[in-house]
Amino acid sequence: MTTAPAADQRRLLDVQALDTRLAQLAHQRRALPAIAAIAELEGRLEDLGRVEVDVRTRISDLRLEVAKAETDVEQVRSRAQRDQARLDSGAVSAKDAQALTSELESLARRQSDLEDVEIEVMERLEGAEGELAAVGEQSEALRADVARLEADRDAAFADIDAQAAQVTSQRDVASDGIDAGLLALYEKVRAQTGGLAALALRGQRTEPLAIDLSLTELAEIKAAAPDAVVRSEEYGYLLVRLAPGD
Repeated sequence: MTTAPAADQRRLLDVQALDTRLAQLAHQRRALPAIAAIAELEGRLEDLGRVEVDVRTRISDLRLEVAKAETDVEQVRSRAQRDQARLDSGAVSAKDAQALTSELESLARRQSDLEDVEIEVMERLEGAEGELAAVGEQSEALRADVARLEADRDAAFADIDAQAAQVTSQRDVASDGIDAGLLALYEKVRAQTGGLAALALRGQRTEPLAIDLSLTELAEIKAAAPDAVVRSEEYGYLLVRLAPGD
């Protein structure tokens, strides 16, 4: 059985308490509400980014449609102006004048239809540009929220890190001079159990975690020498024996 001074074993409980506090601080750092809030907002920003790309693509296509509609209208208008100029010149026959008049009527209807198309496309373009502006405003507001939350997170990080540094310093003092073999065993058990290695044993009760000890195990613990390092049979925890008043 491993042995270590009883005083060193009792000091191990102080080290365990400080290690537990460090683990709590590490968990607190990982679980800050601001971290989840930032992730949620960044996800929304990514969604808005995809929407923005889609809207910009639609705006680009609509601008091409507007340009084509404007060209179509201008072509019809120019043709009508040329026909009207020929008609106004009086230098055409009655038959040609009748044909030009008929064509002007047809061109007027065509121009009206094309202008309706142009207006409809321009309205869709205006709507898309308004949608893009709204997306930009939402993105800007979200980025401001992210910046605020990041500042809160960083302030919390700084506070937690300062506490952790202080606890680490206390841990260094608490562990200084403890039997090297005992410390090595303690670290090995901590690695196996996920952080908890040393429990205080007062009579039949363990702290801070209550575990069941058989009557046979308790008898063996009671009979062990004061410097014997006792471990629970089922869990492998180091059991540091304390008097009821300790």
